[in-house]
Amino acid sequence: MNTFGTLFRLTCFGESHGEALGGVIDGCPAGVLMDEAFVQAQLDRRRPGQSALTTARNEADKVQFLSGIFEGKTTGTPIGFVIYNTNQHSSDYANVKDAFRPSHADFTYTTKYGFRDYRGGGRSSARETACRVVAGAVAQLMLKQVGLDITIQAQIAEVGGSTQIEETILAAKAAGDTVGGIIACTITGVPAGWGEPVFDKLHAKLGAAMLSINAAKGFDYGMGFDGVSKRGSQVNDIFTTNQQGQVVTQTNFSGGIQGGISNGMPIYFRVAFKPVATLLQPQQTVNAQGESITLQVKGRHDACVLPRAVPIVESMAAMVLADAYLLQRNSKL
Repeated sequence: MNTFGTLFRLTCFGESHGEALGGVIDGCPAGVLMDEAFVQAQLDRRRPGQSALTTARNEADKVQFLSGIFEGKTTGTPIGFVIYNTNQHSSDYANVKDAFRPSHADFTYTTKYGFRDYRGGGRSSARETACRVVAGAVAQLMLKQVGLDITIQAQIAEVGGSTQIEETILAAKAAGDTVGGIIACTITGVPAGWGEPVFDKLHAKLGAAMLSINAAKGFDYGMGFDGVSKRGSQVNDIFTTNQQGQVVTQTNFSGGIQGGISNGMPIYFRVAFKPVATLLQPQQTVNAQGESITLQVKGRHDACVLPRAVPIVESMAAMVLADAYLLQRNSKL
């Protein structure tokens, strides 16, 4: 189950310490101008080794397109791409080969498959999200090509309960510890009418997209959980018309989505990320034989995923919107 999307689809492959990561984007219409510099710029926002806030693993993350593009435009056929791994330190993970790291996927992967790629977490590593950023950039280019002025802007709202982002991350890193936080995202320019009325509600698709990101633990949109203590008279969005004669709402507690369908107002949501599971501190755990051990993890790790997760959140949102646009084209004559 490595495919995301209905009409605009990404199928991705690869492991953290394998030869490469890559994917196939299917369903992208022909004729989209492929701005490879834009795609690479989006990848550069996610790549490791950019600052003291992120892991020291220094990957160039250069994307190479293999198919589906001719003379600078998409051809409508599958867009294949690859990102080669060049800076693996697989020996850093030798001591976790038979250990179940606390809060990692080591135990669950071993239980499901019978064995696992322990180097950097293998397929469970957040490194696979590089493929999502490529597909998200292509989705943004497609939406722009069809004349939609859609903006997707994510930002770190808080880290460890604080708005002092850099200081909080560096303090956790200095202690060999990790910290989580919240990313908030606002989308403007989505027309009314996108999304499906029952199982594929637009907010449900966004929620599924966000919760598929490594370390994501929570999603809410609009007033979200903050609305449970309110009364309906306080949070109902009253309809009116603006100076252009468009139907709008006076408030936006709905977060731009009602009945699972966009209403034309800004869409906003939040994603909660847990502290990174890899601590540079001794921890108690068990090994594959069920024996209690003390584990000291080595290697290069993020103390907080949020700085690099911002473009991932935007990319997953872009894929959801690209899919919703293509589905909407087929919803009425």
